Amino acid sequence: MTRVLAYRFSAFGDIAMTVPVFRELLEQNPDLEIIMVTKKNFEALFADLPQVIFKGINLEDYKGILGMRKLSKELLKEFEFDYVADLHDVIRSKILDTFFTNRNFKVFKVNKGKEEKEELTNIWNLNKKQLKSTFERYADVFRDIGFPVTLSHQFRQKSIEKKAIGFAPFAQHKGKMLPLEKSFELCRILAKNNKIYLFGGGSQEKAVLETWQNEIPNTENIAGKLNLAEELSLISSLETMISMDSANMHLASLVGTRCISIWGSTHPFAGFLGYGQSKNDVVQVVDLTCRPCSTFGDKECYRGDYACLNELNIQRVIDKI
Repeated sequence: MTRVLAYRFSAFGDIAMTVPVFRELLEQNPDLEIIMVTKKNFEALFADLPQVIFKGINLEDYKGILGMRKLSKELLKEFEFDYVADLHDVIRSKILDTFFTNRNFKVFKVNKGKEEKEELTNIWNLNKKQLKSTFERYADVFRDIGFPVTLSHQFRQKSIEKKAIGFAPFAQHKGKMLPLEKSFELCRILAKNNKIYLFGGGSQEKAVLETWQNEIPNTENIAGKLNLAEELSLISSLETMISMDSANMHLASLVGTRCISIWGSTHPFAGFLGYGQSKNDVVQVVDLTCRPCSTFGDKECYRGDYACLNELNIQRVIDKI
């Protein structure tokens, strides 16, 4: 049995994207085990992968160089492993890499395609093209170690009976989020003929969705009411999920639910479309040459009007449903 120590510390959607890769990698390499080090509240994502040993941590306990040194010592003491896979390649993980390299471990790092993505998001670049998917980038790390894997890029349904629609109207950054008044109207129209479950997180989002639940019949706000395992179970039973380019799209992929995804300043070309999700279920304003202007949606709109979201007609989402 070969063991690989892998780590990625944030964000939620990026962690969720490792799961389908691990699933198919481990099925095709039964003599492989992965020790996954990430935030402890993500454990439910890996619950059905028996060859994954989950190591949840609180990053507040491992700050700075000394914190990473402490983490490396704890991991070396707790586990035996043969290789190290850095699936993050940020300053924190680079520091951790160094400690393992000094212990004569070979560290394999994800190639995030930073230069390609900078070119893709250059608003003056009119020759936009599809980049390698993040799933293939994760798989490449294990291929470099020596484990063959062919990704199917197909999700697997977890539930046969599907009913109701899930709607996750929020995203971490403004450039990824449909204006709330549009989302409210979309929810109001769809709720006339469908039960709608409203997804969100945090006190502000919960308060907004609570208002929507009170104002729109046939809706149920589940924000803050379910743990991650329960949320995944509910998403698996949905007929479809409506999500921005956000973690909820990736959760839908994990449990085999079709997702209609809405994209603003970001674009599927950057390689973040949910695993097994169809490009035909993507909703975006395609005639804006400035798109995409951001990989993660965190840049200010250079035009100042967020036309990519404000000009998006919600009827296009309704037509997909």
